[in-house]
Amino acid sequence: MNTTAPRRLIAHLDMDAFYASVELLRYPQLQGLPVVIGGSRRNPSATAPRSLDDFARLRDYAGRGVITTATYPARALGVHSGMGLMKAAALAPDAILLPMDFEAYRHHSRLFKAAVTAIAPVMEDRGIDEIYLDLTDVPGAQEAVDGDPLGGVRALAQRIKTAVREATGLSCSIGVTPNKLLSKISSDLDKPDGLTVLMHDEVPTRIWPLPVSRINGIGPKATERLAAMGLRTIGELAASPAHELVSAFGRHYGSWLHEAAHGRDDRPVVTWREPKSISRETTFERDLHPRDDRTQLGPIFTRLCEQLASDLVRKNYAGRTVGIKLRYDDFKIVTRSLTLPQPTRDAATIRLWAGRCLKTVPLNRRLRLLGVKMESLVPGDGQPTVTEPDAPYSLPLFDEV
Repeated sequence: MNTTAPRRLIAHLDMDAFYASVELLRYPQLQGLPVVIGGSRRNPSATAPRSLDDFARLRDYAGRGVITTATYPARALGVHSGMGLMKAAALAPDAILLPMDFEAYRHHSRLFKAAVTAIAPVMEDRGIDEIYLDLTDVPGAQEAVDGDPLGGVRALAQRIKTAVREATGLSCSIGVTPNKLLSKISSDLDKPDGLTVLMHDEVPTRIWPLPVSRINGIGPKATERLAAMGLRTIGELAASPAHELVSAFGRHYGSWLHEAAHGRDDRPVVTWREPKSISRETTFERDLHPRDDRTQLGPIFTRLCEQLASDLVRKNYAGRTVGIKLRYDDFKIVTRSLTLPQPTRDAATIRLWAGRCLKTVPLNRRLRLLGVKMESLVPGDGQPTVTEPDAPYSLPLFDEV
């Protein structure tokens, strides 16, 4: 009898340029062209472009919006997610600019996740376009095929990719390794439409030559500090003594850097994670003044509260702590919060208490960003609406200025 424990197999699935790819389903004539998504939300009543000349171009954009995603031809021109659209216009002025359509993206997200979990049900949802899967016990994953001990998991990964394409018309990239850290790196090794299977003994040859920034959890600041220490590749990081990393970065992060560089990660695939908070925020195309632009800010503030309430209902939560976030034109960020006597997910109640928070912050500067948040979450069934507080407030709301 074979008592050998099954090989741990964790997959990371990442949809390829997800928002842009969904838009290309709507506009197939844009296939192969540089396309950027961002700047504003799609107006469902807007007239659909009929020819290439009808599409907005990046060179014509004016504002402070950022790129949400871009097609691979656009990325080849140097533009990328998070880049300001005005900066991107200097690099790719002829790129096509499309507004965002989150309803369409959420629809296709549900489709691909349903297709995947029909094959591999142990899924950790990491966002609208990426998931982790535990393939360890999925039938066929541990089988050898044509002398290849990993042939079964390769076939399973390809089956998952095919199911995603059949359900959505979109491609995805998959990395399969013994853990989440390596799978996250591996799913990006052969994009787009990639399939990478990598075991731990291949870490020195396939992972160590990569830059340290490819490890999820090593951001720009840590990358700069590591470079100053002469550690630019994952292999160089792996060769650095653990005590030196601990001395430079502290016990917790330094120890993690050492383990991550060696490809070690014991985290399980978590099928359910309780959220700590739910929030909604928006960055304005131009700075808005609480007094001069109150007719715009009031409805925006109300809509954010309504959207937050809708998110709470959809996810079946209520919250007891209401918070707001403001970013002024000097980039200073201010947050305030109030704790309610009872949890709520009622839009009007959230608007009322978020307004109370708003009255405790200075409203004498222009604003770049406005956000609302609910914390101290509880299951939402049967949660009552909260009555208006008695505490007096002296500063006005946008719509009362």
